Amino acid sequence: MSRKAILKSSSTLVVFTFVSRVLGLFREIVKAAFLGTTALSDAFTIAFLIPNLLRRLFAEGTISAAFIPTFKGYLNKGDKEETAQFLSAVFTFGMTVFFGTVLAGMVFSGFLVDVFGPELTGDVAKEAVFLTRIMFPYLAFISVAALIQGILNSFGIFGPSGFTPVLFNLSFITFAFVLSPYTANPARAISVGVVAGGLIQALFQVPFMMKKGIGITFSNLKTAFTHPGVRKVLRLVAPTMLGMGAYQINIIVTTRIANSAGTGIVSSLQFSNRLEELILGIFVVSLSTVILPELSTDAKKGNWDSFNKNLVFGIKLTAMISIPATIFTLIMRYEIVTLLFKFGKFDDESVRLTAYALLFHICGLFFIAISRILFPAFFAQEDTVTPTVAGIVSVIVNIVVALLLVESMKGGGVALASTVSAAVSAFILMAMLTKSGKVKSEGVKETIVYSLKFLGISFVSAVPVYFLKDKIYDIFSGASILPGLLNRIFTELTPFLLVTFIFGGTLSAILILIKDENTVYIFNKVAGRLKWKK
Repeated sequence: MSRKAILKSSSTLVVFTFVSRVLGLFREIVKAAFLGTTALSDAFTIAFLIPNLLRRLFAEGTISAAFIPTFKGYLNKGDKEETAQFLSAVFTFGMTVFFGTVLAGMVFSGFLVDVFGPELTGDVAKEAVFLTRIMFPYLAFISVAALIQGILNSFGIFGPSGFTPVLFNLSFITFAFVLSPYTANPARAISVGVVAGGLIQALFQVPFMMKKGIGITFSNLKTAFTHPGVRKVLRLVAPTMLGMGAYQINIIVTTRIANSAGTGIVSSLQFSNRLEELILGIFVVSLSTVILPELSTDAKKGNWDSFNKNLVFGIKLTAMISIPATIFTLIMRYEIVTLLFKFGKFDDESVRLTAYALLFHICGLFFIAISRILFPAFFAQEDTVTPTVAGIVSVIVNIVVALLLVESMKGGGVALASTVSAAVSAFILMAMLTKSGKVKSEGVKETIVYSLKFLGISFVSAVPVYFLKDKIYDIFSGASILPGLLNRIFTELTPFLLVTFIFGGTLSAILILIKDENTVYIFNKVAGRLKWKK
């Protein structure tokens, strides 16, 4: 796939993902306003964390690491009947595992809450159990949605799966406002919205799958559990499951560590992490989703030159987004958290806790982003062992560093541990990819030099922001132009947009001045498209 094709496919997905992430941000604002960083917020966070962890295994891990490469193999053979039999077996196997897990999770919710949230006691612990039981069906619905997404992505169709998170966020927000007056607390209303959102994500994609001539059919259980394609998927995903087991241990331990640091720490870490995921989701996740099927095709054909070019281009684009975003967020973290979350029960202390965690979380953005691009490079080669090894090592690092730092740094120590572990994972993945011989060392050096260049450019672009931001905010502080909440939004949003414009304008000017290769390429493509439309 050429640079033009990657940009075209990823740009389509980016548009939908951008809308989704904006709504996702509003979703977090709504959650912050209703729950703040209270004990109830911690209960909801832990309750949602449990099915969400399994989602990462069933949805993200299995689909990207095992299903798409295997399904692409069947598509390349061109045997429609054999492909249909494989899909039937996968659907049957998946539905059995998904809904069986949901049933078990609802039965053992009390035990799971004790494991993940031992610091929760009394009514808060009981509420966490109740919320967990409400939200566990979300796991089955979102896993089915991910399976359909994998099918569509294998055909080069990215739009529907890119749009479904918009529907999830709308469901979350709608139920929070509409159902809250009729429930014992807002967390229960939001939990119902989570389940409804998962179901909607699955149902929305079905027509697009049927349009490709693929219907949802089922085989008998014996066929489903013995089909060679399903067995291959299980072989590929087995190392991922091992890594996921380590990841779950990591979440359990770090959540317990964060809980021990005090009330609100778990919630503040989640709000901070959401801001980091916002940046990742708008571009990096979209890019990795588009790249995986193409890298799989290159790997199966042995076209390693194309494989190298696509991977290097993907990493460079990732650096263009993640590095400037990191520097800007470091300088503006308090202003960002205040602007986005300081509503309702999210008070000054909530801002302080979240901004402090963000200071250390955001430093890992680049390393997490790079890993999101490197993982598909291994999955495309049907290598799930190396990412698993990197994941296990990073988990060990994360737990050790968190234990060392939590007493002195509280939530900041847990966030910093996450950053250190992300850096370790990215380093291992890059080293192993180079060692395999499939990726040339010249390409690795090229990406390192390019990333360092962008780090320097980002620092230079941040100088005006550092010296001007307080002066700009002072101009608007105390202004009374609009009534109530609207005035507060105006006095915080306007200076934020001005500061963002200064940073973005300075960065763009420098990139154009030095004639950065990728910037010039993207600019020419955008300008050419606008000219063609005129």
